[in-house]
Amino acid sequence: MQVLTSALMIFLALAVAIHAGSLLISIYAARRTRRPVPAQTNAPAVTLLRPACGIENNVAATLESSFRLDYPNYEIIFCVQKDDDPIIPIIQALMAENDHIESRLLIGDDKISINPKLNNLVKGWEEAAHDWVVMTDSNVMLPADYIQYLFSYFDDETGLVCSPAVGGAPRNLAAELECAFLNEHEARWQITADQLGRGFAQGKTMLWRRDVLNNAGGISALASEPAEDAASTKVVRQAGLKVRLMPGPFLQPLGMRDFDEVWQRQVRWARLRRTSFPWLYAPEVMTGGFLPLAVAALLTALGALPLVGLATLAAAWYGGEILLSKLAGWHVSWRSPLVLVLRDILLVPLWAAGWLGNTFVWRGNAMDIADVQPAPAPWFRNSEVREVAGAWRLRINTTYRRWRRWSEERRASRS
Repeated sequence: MQVLTSALMIFLALAVAIHAGSLLISIYAARRTRRPVPAQTNAPAVTLLRPACGIENNVAATLESSFRLDYPNYEIIFCVQKDDDPIIPIIQALMAENDHIESRLLIGDDKISINPKLNNLVKGWEEAAHDWVVMTDSNVMLPADYIQYLFSYFDDETGLVCSPAVGGAPRNLAAELECAFLNEHEARWQITADQLGRGFAQGKTMLWRRDVLNNAGGISALASEPAEDAASTKVVRQAGLKVRLMPGPFLQPLGMRDFDEVWQRQVRWARLRRTSFPWLYAPEVMTGGFLPLAVAALLTALGALPLVGLATLAAAWYGGEILLSKLAGWHVSWRSPLVLVLRDILLVPLWAAGWLGNTFVWRGNAMDIADVQPAPAPWFRNSEVREVAGAWRLRINTTYRRWRRWSEERRASRS
């Protein structure tokens, strides 16, 4: 029993340390004051690609924000797959109202992958007039300094700049649950990874230096993975460049949601992550509060942790997430503690669902990720694995020898 208790205590200590570390890193990055970024008069010309499909909550407002950018030289290309899509009249009306901004609507479907969003973007990428291209989902609200804010994170070592998906303006409990998934959980871990130098692409917003993708084979290179952002990460790292993630994200107004919609979206993302990065997906079940707090409850039942300790841990665990949202300017309400607990309860079956299937439906498109053979991650080749393993083996052996020498010296001094 003592061995079990010790093992559980070690697990709990590690979980708390990792959780606290991710919160501190995210707070440090996300609480920086967001100041408007002025556009430079010699700013490079940019093509803004906005794929659209169907009518979403607040879609007219989010698409209209494309025309309100304070940037001297940009064009907008709206991409729609089908000529009977109800979003087309909305786009056409916005273009007519804002004819002082260069914009086009392209309709058609170029099937280069199982990913309908990527297929929808192909025509826009090929028609883009400029060397810098921003791909941004139709449900993202763009601030006036959107483009120059993206550029402010670009440097010589960068191949792609992205932004985490952060939800806001929820109008019911299901939408608040989606905020809890997007904000305090997914955005927090994305920001943490970026701050630790392992940033990865997020498809909501992607600023491409056009030659980086063209050198990898063009937009068709993103068909090597079921998700275009996973493929983008591998393309950029293959080029020896970095993916940068802005800690100050752009709002996705959620409006009304239903629970099945939220669940199915999370299952889709889980299966995509599992397919593209299985070794990173495997430990995801440990990233929520359910397992650590269940272990804490078991320790309380075993008498190794007082009840007040369990209550304090739970309050600190979720209080830290709420503090992050407050400081970052993300959505917080009186229901936040409830939805954070509900989210963590759902993370375990969600993680299992990620392993147990390959199919899902995305905006009416049936997808089977088993049809795609993911490209190997460029940083995970055998030679590199052997090099890293050798370095760790040397480090472990050195530490062990030092411990043995210290132990022998202590025994000698006692005798």
